Amino acid sequence: MRILVTGGAGFIGSHLIDRLMEEGHEVLCLDNFYTGHKRNILKWLDKPYFELIRHDITEPIRLEVDRIYHLACPASPVHYQYNPVKTIKTNVMGTLNMLGLAKRVKARILLASTSEVYGDPEVHPQPEEYRGNVNPIGIRSCYDEGKRVAETLAFDYHRQNGVDIRVARIFNTYGSRMLFNDGRVVSNFAVQALRGHPLTVYGDGSQTRSFCYVSDLVEGLIRLMNGDYIGPVNLGNPGEYTILELAQKIQQMVNPDNEIAFKPLPQDDPKQRQPDITKAKTILGWEPTIPLDEGLKLLIDDFRSRLNSGESSN
Repeated sequence: MRILVTGGAGFIGSHLIDRLMEEGHEVLCLDNFYTGHKRNILKWLDKPYFELIRHDITEPIRLEVDRIYHLACPASPVHYQYNPVKTIKTNVMGTLNMLGLAKRVKARILLASTSEVYGDPEVHPQPEEYRGNVNPIGIRSCYDEGKRVAETLAFDYHRQNGVDIRVARIFNTYGSRMLFNDGRVVSNFAVQALRGHPLTVYGDGSQTRSFCYVSDLVEGLIRLMNGDYIGPVNLGNPGEYTILELAQKIQQMVNPDNEIAFKPLPQDDPKQRQPDITKAKTILGWEPTIPLDEGLKLLIDDFRSRLNSGESSN
């Protein structure tokens, strides 16, 4: 098939492209390189069935494709809060443009939504039926309200125009190729530990997250795209860890002598986040297979080799 991946030079997008290329598809990678990087897709650049298009999805584009994986959007608070207006434009106008393209060429489109649509949840763990607890005027709302609107658009295009949609709600994902300055907790701790800096824990570290290794997530996205269920479907690892536990795991793996430093909790930071993956298990036959300790080792090895090769902060 001819498959478009928006945000294809990014962390998750490039791992998805690896799988699609290995399966023999023709792949178009669309990226404006805001948080993506050419090094992530370097090995495909000279291949005849791969095409890289530098493009910002807030501008329309005309292409002929069979499938669209719509992943383009900065996904960590550091990047999506840097230019919040750009973030919400990417989520709203970018998604409109991609849905319009899917409608025109009759392509199936998968929207990469997020667990952020649940906000600071009052239901735990979060099933897909939970409508969320989101602050519409907070500093994170450019991203979480943006993704909520993107889901609205997807379902309206589906109901009104018959567009073949799939919606994935992605929970915390980690793995090789994350940006050093990603700002999310796993990469922060790994970089701090490898550089010998104190590991920064916000609040008392009792807030929880679940962490899914990127190869597991990519498998879930492909199963959702290839199946008949439109979603939304939670994709994440239901194993729940406190932030302090995660810091201590990485501290032990890299340098047990590293200190842990506590700082005040940021605004609107969710206290708990854990997916209910019943739907993914029953409908897609999917669940994560890589345990946290194994995934962290892969991530730390990747970060160590990139730091040793002199890669800069991004």
